[in-house]
Amino acid sequence: MKFENKTVLITGASRGIGRSIAEEFAKNGANVAFTYLSSVEKGQALEKELGEFGTKVKGYRSDASLFEEAETLVNAVVADFGKIDVLVNNAGITRDTLLMRMSEEQWDEVLRVNLKSVFNLTKAVTKPMMKAKYGSIINISSVVGIMGNAGQANYSASKAGMIGFTKSIAKELGSRNIRCNAIAPGFIETEMTGELNEAQLAEWTKSIPLKRAGQGSDIAKACTFLGSDDAAYITGQVLVVDGGLLM
Repeated sequence: MKFENKTVLITGASRGIGRSIAEEFAKNGANVAFTYLSSVEKGQALEKELGEFGTKVKGYRSDASLFEEAETLVNAVVADFGKIDVLVNNAGITRDTLLMRMSEEQWDEVLRVNLKSVFNLTKAVTKPMMKAKYGSIINISSVVGIMGNAGQANYSASKAGMIGFTKSIAKELGSRNIRCNAIAPGFIETEMTGELNEAQLAEWTKSIPLKRAGQGSDIAKACTFLGSDDAAYITGQVLVVDGGLLM
């Protein structure tokens, strides 16, 4: 049990990649705290499901993009679990459209939810992690934060910002034995990609050397590696998990 007696906090875990990450950590013995926002039912269902692995699990309804809520969340998790060993900044949204049609609101919302939330939670966990002289912070970025994508200027900018933030925090906190890395998923099958038609899916997979979309479990396993002591000498890095798309 790689994460026995370790506590992991994951934002945006009620569905998609976040849900897979929460399951993988629980499966590997971690106590799991996670956030959800829109659906209380989904949050409660996940709490029950993860609890079947035999570790302590608790869901919190919290908006990571709000500074004060992030601070309150971290304090609550530390009070309930005693510590936070690993933080996974996963919460994110898309508001895709071409720049010429993109509203200021669509730009601001994506940057607030995707990037400001990473600042909020990372700042909030810094104090307990520095006190413990131990921690791993993992930011879920995207390949479009590296290569860009038409119709996703806001999303690409937010994910590129996460990479710069990751490298800076790794330099700031490394002397305190706190690591910070990013994962850049490629085309991953989630509820969102489920809305694409067969022609769109075929177009995407054609450009991937492995000729298939990734699964949430592919990102989750990369996440548990970076969060574990197996990656104790890895910090400031971006692990691209994309089936070879960026080669």
